[in-house]
Amino acid sequence: MRANLERSWDWLLRLGFDLLYHQLAWTYDAVSWLVSFGAWRDWQVAALPYVEGPKVLEIAHGPGHMLLALHEAGHQTMGIDLSPQMGALCHKRLQKAGVRVPLLQGAAQFLPFRSNFFDSVLVTFPTDFLAAEQTLASVYRVLKANGRFIVVPEAQFTGRSLPQRLIEWLYHITGQRQQGRITLEPQSQQAFTVRWDQLGQQFLEVGFSIEVHSISIKWSQVTVLVARKARGN
Repeated sequence: MRANLERSWDWLLRLGFDLLYHQLAWTYDAVSWLVSFGAWRDWQVAALPYVEGPKVLEIAHGPGHMLLALHEAGHQTMGIDLSPQMGALCHKRLQKAGVRVPLLQGAAQFLPFRSNFFDSVLVTFPTDFLAAEQTLASVYRVLKANGRFIVVPEAQFTGRSLPQRLIEWLYHITGQRQQGRITLEPQSQQAFTVRWDQLGQQFLEVGFSIEVHSISIKWSQVTVLVARKARGN
C-alpha cells in the first residue's frame, strides 16, 4: 500500500513539473518568484562569477533570464532546452532585448555540439536529468580541457519565518532537497568541498574534479557546484 502511494505521489510530482516546463511554461516566472520570495534571479546569478571563457552553453535555459545575464557579462552564449514552450518564451525575451543568441531544442543527455567546444557549461536548478550518466558524459565531451561545468542545484532559506519554513517544507515533500544529496563539509566561511554523496561520485567517475561553494544571499544560502574537466582529456 505504501509503495503504491509513493509511486502515485512520484507520478503526480513528475506530471506537475512536466506541465510547468511545457504546457504551463508561461507561469514559470511567477511560480519561481513565489517559491523564492522574489530571490530566484539572485540565486541564478550567483553562478556568474564561476563562469569562465568566451564560449558558454546554458542547458535547460528556461525563459532566458540567465542567457541575457551571460550575454551582458560578455560571454558568447548558446542555449539548449528540451521544452519548445520554454524555447518560445526565451526567444521572445531575447528578441525584446535586441539580443541574438543561438537556441536549440534538445536533451542534455545528447548535446549536439562537437567535442572540446565550450569553455563553460551552466545549468541552474535542474531536474533529475542532471543525475543521468549520459548527461555528465555529454557535458564532459563538449567542454574544452580544463573547462567548467557550473551547477546551481539548490538554495535554502536560512530565515525562520513561517512562510520560509512552509516553502522549505514544500521543497522537502517534493523531493527537491534530496535530489542531489550533496553533503558539504565547511572549509572556510564561503567555500565547501564535497565529502561524499551520490551525485558528487558520479561527477568524479566521469572525470570531473569538483568543488562546492555556498553563497549567502539575503535570507538564504545558494549552492554552486563547479566541476572542472581534466586538462588532458
